[in-house]
Amino acid sequence: MKNLIAYVKLSKAELSKVIFPMKEQVRNAYITVFVVVTVVALFLALVDWIMSSSISLVVR
Repeated sequence: MKNLIAYVKLSKAELSKVIFPMKEQVRNAYITVFVVVTVVALFLALVDWIMSSSISLVVR
């Protein structure tokens, strides 16, 4: 039981050291991730379209 109490106390102490992000930081990170994922998806779609077009020209 002593170990459990010590664990809880140490956990509380560690949680008090944690710095949680502000609302603005979370929003900025979300926007950044959304933009990067969108750009990568568009790039991959373009590469896929180019490759499938070139393959269909060769197959014809």
